[in-house]
Amino acid sequence: MAFWDSLWRGRDAQFDSGSAASNAIELTKRRPSVSLTKQGAATGNLRVNLSWRMRTSDIEGRSKQSGRLLRNPSKLFKPEVVQGHTQGVVNVDLDIGCLYELTDGSKGVVQPLGSYFGDVNAPPYVKLSGDDRFGSPSGETIYVNLDHRDKIKRLLFFVYIYDQTPAFDRTHAKMTLYPSNGPRIEIELDERAPQARSCAVFSVENVKDELTVRREVKFVYGFQAELDRLYGWGLQWGRGFKTKA
Repeated sequence: MAFWDSLWRGRDAQFDSGSAASNAIELTKRRPSVSLTKQGAATGNLRVNLSWRMRTSDIEGRSKQSGRLLRNPSKLFKPEVVQGHTQGVVNVDLDIGCLYELTDGSKGVVQPLGSYFGDVNAPPYVKLSGDDRFGSPSGETIYVNLDHRDKIKRLLFFVYIYDQTPAFDRTHAKMTLYPSNGPRIEIELDERAPQARSCAVFSVENVKDELTVRREVKFVYGFQAELDRLYGWGLQWGRGFKTKA
């Protein structure tokens, strides 16, 4: 027993050291916010990246699979990604978006739907770099020009499923913030919401010249209009379409 205890303690120690070496801040329920200003990261371009990969549905919940694995022990040694391919994994088109409110009262959205790509050097100082429809490793990226932070009141970054197929439980998604200075900030969409179509991931607020990033991770069953109502943006929404790739 002592041998196994020492073995697991050794693995934990390796994990902790690896986590520290990664130079990242993970926002969680217990640590939901971080100040960009106090981190010395409230200038330059803030890069916000959405990346995702398909889950293996946790292989339909490992508890359901345990009996099958006992009947077929060889599957224990089969790589998980191969198992995923045998279960008809669907492609999911996740999109990143950003609701913005500037200090002059102007409001709007930056998102692929409707081709609202924004501008990084002029209002709203938020720009979408492109639309990734296939979940490539590079994902989708939005840039925020924090040299104009005095003109930004609040931002809300969100993700939605364009094809209207509720499938957040089939994906493992993450938003990563890369400030111009200091460690990156990571927010995992690690809660299960099988029927949700949108998720408010994090907000950025400018209060008394301090920029604070706050984890939200609130899933909703509608689209942008429901996120709007939840956070009181007050925009008018209509049906939008993407241009074909």
